Amino acid sequence: MSHHPDTPHLDRIQSPADLRGLSDSELRRIADELRTETIAAVSQTGGHLGAGLGVVELTVALHAVFDTPRDKLVWDVSHQCYPHKILTGRRDRMPTLRKRGGISGFTKRSESPYDPFGAAHSSTSISAALGFSVARDLGGVPDTGAGDAIAVIGDGAMSGGMAFEAMNNAGHLGKRLFVILNDNEMSIAPPTGAMSSYLSRLYAGAPFQELKAAAKGAVSLLPGPFQEGARRAKELLKAATVGGTLFEELGFSYVGPIDGHDMEQLLAVLRTVKARADGPILIHTITKKGKGFRHAEGTPDRGHARAPFDVVTGEQRKAPSNAPSYTKVFARSLIKEAEADDKIVAVTAAMPDGTGLDLFAERFPKRTFDVGIAEQHAVTFCAGMAAGGMKPFAAIYSTFLQRGYDQVVHDVAIQRLPVRFAIDRAGLVGADGATHAGSFDVAYLANLPGFVVMAAADEAELVHMVATAAAHNDGPIAFRYPRGEGVGVEMPERGVPLEIGKGRMIQEGKDVAILSFGTRLSEVQKAAEALSAKGITPTIADARFAKPLDRDMILRLAADHDALITIEEGAVGGFGSHVAHLLAEEGVFDHGLKFRSMVLPDIFIDQASPSDMYAVAAMNADDIEAKVLDVLGVASMGKRA
Repeated sequence: MSHHPDTPHLDRIQSPADLRGLSDSELRRIADELRTETIAAVSQTGGHLGAGLGVVELTVALHAVFDTPRDKLVWDVSHQCYPHKILTGRRDRMPTLRKRGGISGFTKRSESPYDPFGAAHSSTSISAALGFSVARDLGGVPDTGAGDAIAVIGDGAMSGGMAFEAMNNAGHLGKRLFVILNDNEMSIAPPTGAMSSYLSRLYAGAPFQELKAAAKGAVSLLPGPFQEGARRAKELLKAATVGGTLFEELGFSYVGPIDGHDMEQLLAVLRTVKARADGPILIHTITKKGKGFRHAEGTPDRGHARAPFDVVTGEQRKAPSNAPSYTKVFARSLIKEAEADDKIVAVTAAMPDGTGLDLFAERFPKRTFDVGIAEQHAVTFCAGMAAGGMKPFAAIYSTFLQRGYDQVVHDVAIQRLPVRFAIDRAGLVGADGATHAGSFDVAYLANLPGFVVMAAADEAELVHMVATAAAHNDGPIAFRYPRGEGVGVEMPERGVPLEIGKGRMIQEGKDVAILSFGTRLSEVQKAAEALSAKGITPTIADARFAKPLDRDMILRLAADHDALITIEEGAVGGFGSHVAHLLAEEGVFDHGLKFRSMVLPDIFIDQASPSDMYAVAAMNADDIEAKVLDVLGVASMGKRA
């Protein structure tokens, strides 16, 4: 049973302005109640829990010290923004979090003036905040006014090269800019690489209590943030380490580390730097992801993403699975291929759990590489390994692979290197919404010369496509598959490589052919059952390949039917566009073929269940049925919603 917590102090806060007249002790109580409120809200909706719990005090302090929304608070990635949303007038809408018609799980400009910059991918906040700072100094005045800019970025996001590009530019320009490094010693996965080690060394040499004393000493002695007090405090921390030297070399003044859960420290430091800063400054805060909820603190991911859960026990309320997830099918299939081929290696960009490579890493730890939030590097790293004689699988979400597109083109495709791209989260993904939808990968990969592009229609097909990719050495190859469970088909023991560029016939019919690419095939089959009751039996084919196309099968479908419909879980410019181009070049349209292409609409679809999102896209079984009836000129029976 859910019980709403007692939050008398938080109840008085309608906007951040209400925080600014409160005492420090009152702000401390607000933070305690905000943490309880955040846990209660996410227990009902599910979502990203741990990251928000780690920044509760920081969120309260930032809104109390800075004049938001005039001052621009930019959250990197922004899965830590739930406490921010509660404080900025959206508390009553938290039950709609990540639901259809509700509020986003990330910051979103159209949702609130307190969200000056939308995010859901990593390492963008410093660039955006610098943009706000430069716009302010050049006379730009947004609707909410032009004030300071504050970027809050986690240590995991600092592994993204864009963050360093922005810091380098900010240091060069010398603009007044605040960067809060929220260092919780881990991102979604344990943090990877030299940056994480560097941050750890900053405070590994001294008890945390001494760090707190040093930070407080810095504030108490501070006539200006970069004067003697700050130097003395930092020297205490730099006795056995290099301290903030890296950031200072980039042109930033450095304050920290400070305890990100100590409201006294946070308020003192933020007030001081706000009053004194005249250039870019980095404030290094140490926080604990999942802070204050033991069922998050005690888990490996610190409560990163949660289904609805019981607040008392922490037990998540997940529907029982009827079929294995595509992600696990991929991981298990890759393990089998790697057992037979010691040249197979796997690369992820900070998403080992999400891509299933955590399972691969358990079996092959030396052949698994997590490069951090660095998709560009991941792609070129794979290209180098391919050139060096290995068989790399780059397991990256569709929406994240977009960030490495230049490398896909220049470092992989032009050189015809056999990098295997395992593209998870293809199509519409549900609660994470438009920022995480895999809408564009077919279009942006299938136009590259020499690229093989596949899509699995079900989990058994995915097994075969992993085997196909493992066996393919003549250039790059990609296969895409959705989030969530398979459809429950019989699974092969091990995959069998498919013939490149050859589809398969599913059902022979007449008059109209439906050519499916990807997991809409199950919806096509449902539509066919409904159509059979109307005396219509469509031919159904599974394309398997968007590139190279199965020319013979497609031309035969066109020749033997009055109408041909393609369907795919991607944007215009993908599979259907390639089919249309083939038909046009072969002169098929000169002889009266009716052709339709069902693709995602030319909009970004907001969060909802995947089924609801595909309803918006008009790509569910009833939509397919209606498309067939329309193309055949048969009046639809019954009114469709």
